[in-house]
Amino acid sequence: MYYYIKGTLVAKGENYLVVDAGGVGYMIYTSLSDVERAPAAGSGITMYTCLNVREDAMELYGFITEEERKMFLMLTSVSGVGPKAGLAILSAASPGQIGAAIITGDTKTFTKAQGVGPKAAQRILLELKDKIDGADLGIDDDEGVFTDTTGEPLTDSRAEAVSALVVLGYSANDARNVIMKLDASLSTEDLIKTALARLM
Repeated sequence: MYYYIKGTLVAKGENYLVVDAGGVGYMIYTSLSDVERAPAAGSGITMYTCLNVREDAMELYGFITEEERKMFLMLTSVSGVGPKAGLAILSAASPGQIGAAIITGDTKTFTKAQGVGPKAAQRILLELKDKIDGADLGIDDDEGVFTDTTGEPLTDSRAEAVSALVVLGYSANDARNVIMKLDASLSTEDLIKTALARLM
């Protein structure tokens, strides 16, 4: 319903920000890292948001970057992972770190988040790894995202790595630019891991 809310930061709470936009104060639940890096009250701010509707409540979740929003939506698409768990994970790790954990099968990145146990971590890895591997991105390639600097199509491993990075929340052009700087002989997984390290 709301893609982003742009306004003035009014207040900070332990796990939320209050943003005044057009005379309406929006209480936006967010990660601890976004609470910490949000500007001082009275400053302008843009929060990329999603609305969670339950039978007994309507809650607005939001993030300073689009990458965080996309990762939050990916995490909460996993069965049994609700908005609170999604925020806890994003409070414990950046989108890039979470993406690297998904690619490498690292459960520790998830279990260090409050309220996320080993079983939930394994479920996240299983469902999101499958989502990344089988993603039908439908990326518009008018700008040559899947071609190299000479206009030739990217190798399969590079194209797959670009696709995976886009699924993880990075822009297609950013993903392509960093992948093009890496050794083309690397495997898809190594390309993704190296690219994530650079993007972080």
